[in-house]
Amino acid sequence: MKSTDAVYAEKIAEQYAKKSTPKVVALKKLDRKARKPAELFAYTFGIVGALVLGVGMCLAMGVIGSGSAAFAGGIVIGVFGIPKTVGEYPPHPLRSRDAPPPQPRATFCTRKK
Repeated sequence: MKSTDAVYAEKIAEQYAKKSTPKVVALKKLDRKARKPAELFAYTFGIVGALVLGVGMCLAMGVIGSGSAAFAGGIVIGVFGIPKTVGEYPPHPLRSRDAPPPQPRATFCTRKK
């Protein structure tokens, strides 16, 4: 039988010992770490593009300014915002590739022939 000091020492040693993680867990961690900067860039780029497009629309419709200069400036700013917003779709799709395909909707009025 071990003494209480030995048991206590083993518990402390277990806490600080290097734990082996399965390869799948390590790969998932690495995958998350690799995708994080790309997702951060994608979200930032999309948000900035949508804000630029929105400011351009507000100028063009006269919400922020008035006159032909604001209208022309709004169109120019909006033209710069459109490609940023539209260009965000390919790198950051709405549905993940790993997600299962959507299920068909339930139909309430089905007739059997």
